[in-house]
Amino acid sequence: MAKKKDKYRLQALLTIKERLKNRAEIVLAKAINQLEKEKKKLKKLEEEKEKIIQKQKDIRREFHEKVCTGISQAKESHVFVNFVRKLKDDQADKEREILQQKEVIEDAEVQVQRARRQYVDAAKEHRIMEKHKELWKKKVMAEMNRIEEREMDELGHVVHQMRRVL
Repeated sequence: MAKKKDKYRLQALLTIKERLKNRAEIVLAKAINQLEKEKKKLKKLEEEKEKIIQKQKDIRREFHEKVCTGISQAKESHVFVNFVRKLKDDQADKEREILQQKEVIEDAEVQVQRARRQYVDAAKEHRIMEKHKELWKKKVMAEMNRIEEREMDELGHVVHQMRRVL
């Protein structure tokens, strides 16, 4: 027999499911933030690489102008060659960093997918438990209404009997 004080017997499980959903949501948010951070880092590395390439072009153009005008000396050509070589090394280093960063981004994307899947699963389980609780509430209310109707019928029957007797 249902009473007004009946408690949902799976409330503890529902609370756990809600906490799991909240944790999964936090993990997903952190994974997305990390992915965005890594993408920004990649963009910065690519911009640095472009600056190095632009610097190479500028130095070559400058040296070419000096050679064409006859201002350049033999010593300067040695310095120029070394500087261009260093810029090429810097460019190669940046390209390696970019490749590594792309791998980091791929890993971060996998983490986001995993976190998203866990969140969807946790939300689904929580929603199922919420639905179960709602059905339980309806069932309890129906039982309470049935009991109340029976009591009202009995009360009406007693009143009718008393009127008949009097």
